[in-house]
Amino acid sequence: MLTLTLQVPLTVPLEAEVLSPDRLIGLTIPQIQQLPLRHGNRTVHLSDYFTVEGEPGDTLALHGDLSRVKWIGQGMTQGTMQIHGSAGMHLGSGMSGGTITVQGNAADWTGAEMSGGLIRVAGNAGHRLGAAYTGSPAGMRGGTIVVHGTTGDETGWQMQRGTILLNGTAGDFTGARMKGGTIVLTSGAGKRTGAGMERGTLISLTTVKRLPTFLYACAYLPQFLGLYARFCTTHGVHLPHRAGQYRRYAGDAAVSGKGELLIWEPELV
Repeated sequence: MLTLTLQVPLTVPLEAEVLSPDRLIGLTIPQIQQLPLRHGNRTVHLSDYFTVEGEPGDTLALHGDLSRVKWIGQGMTQGTMQIHGSAGMHLGSGMSGGTITVQGNAADWTGAEMSGGLIRVAGNAGHRLGAAYTGSPAGMRGGTIVVHGTTGDETGWQMQRGTILLNGTAGDFTGARMKGGTIVLTSGAGKRTGAGMERGTLISLTTVKRLPTFLYACAYLPQFLGLYARFCTTHGVHLPHRAGQYRRYAGDAAVSGKGELLIWEPELV
């Protein structure tokens, strides 16, 4: 395992696309130390800010307060990255494979436009988790994001495929303009959930404030949720599929109306 430890406190963000197993495999430690980073308007070397230890390979461990380090794991296709602390903006953006685990918090744009792989965040995440960048036609296209804390606004904005599992509350406009994929909300969300949603599935285990353009369809227990619940359990998220039912709402009727919002209702004892 290769271990990088941040040694210099940051006040200005550090842009570090090179912090990814893809960029480091096959390099020697001296070569890794000379990799370029961007700090403000200056180009610096990785060794100016990080100590580098261990054996280069497809497993990378990052230590320190990386909350001002941007683009970690950008475009990642393979390997494992363990972040022992918090991570900055654009973590795992555009990634298509591999696993990123964050023991602290993650900032805005985590998993933006990712198409595969797994991101796990033990703490909170910022705005536009798994979302599209401004002007892009689609956000998250595949893969899985698991956040055990809260998230900010516009989680899953223009999401096309993939899965987002949230153990904490989400902000406003969760699932807005979704075109596909699944978002599981165990603790609810803010205002305008699913606004402009074209397709996809939003599952909420608590009551959420519905837009009037989400129309009640039926109350039932979808058969696919038994299998899906197993998948959620492997990521530490409980999805009930017995002793109750889901109320299904079709929306957003302001657009195609082909998305669905499933709200859990446990049986009364």
